Amino acid sequence: MSHSPAPKRSDPKPHALRRWLPLVVILSGAVIGAVFLRDYLSFDTLRDNREALIAYRAAHPLLMPAVFITAYVLIVAFSLPGALVASLTGGFLFGVFPGVAYNVVAATLGSLAIFLAVRIGLGEGLKARIDASDGRVRQLSEGIRANEISVLLIMRLVPVVPFFIANLIPAVLGVATWRFVWTTGLGIIPAGLVYTWIGAGLGEVFARGEAPDLGIIFEPYILGPLLGLAALALLPVVIKRFQRA
Repeated sequence: MSHSPAPKRSDPKPHALRRWLPLVVILSGAVIGAVFLRDYLSFDTLRDNREALIAYRAAHPLLMPAVFITAYVLIVAFSLPGALVASLTGGFLFGVFPGVAYNVVAATLGSLAIFLAVRIGLGEGLKARIDASDGRVRQLSEGIRANEISVLLIMRLVPVVPFFIANLIPAVLGVATWRFVWTTGLGIIPAGLVYTWIGAGLGEVFARGEAPDLGIIFEPYILGPLLGLAALALLPVVIKRFQRA
């Protein structure tokens, strides 16, 4: 009596490797970059190489924006300690505009890379665990999802939320990719404009042998409007609460 061969069981390992690979690449790049590139992604590096950067921009006016955006995307994607310096460089090399456009596009693409890596590697599993849990974690998760757009915008508008955390939370909670992208791009414009503006004035700062005042974003005349925008983003949440009362 012949027996039909038993169906082969699919090996889950290749699928698991594909799922974790983007996150492993991001984390490995972050560690390597933090160890070997920290001293190079600094204001001093920008100051010491400003003439070479200007000369390269003059010689390659079309290539330079592409090189800059690519470098900025990699800095953000691997969470390297140089995003602020990159924003200043965008303003220094390209002026307030199109510098702010280059900065916002690059930062958004880099954030998208982290978002997708975390979502593919951890997102579904953590989301399922949060949904199955009880207590404050689940309540917080449900509260964020109920006011998703407002929360996403506030995390970007208020400069006290670490950039990596603002990329991690939406990935874990299962935020739609298109919603993450447009809230990120829109939400980082105000702070991005401030730092690009500072970068555009670096020529005079270098000439005086000084360092830029990067804490300016916490000055009342800058922080006030940012908090005002955050309050506007929070307004739908407040209205919804009053309607439920």
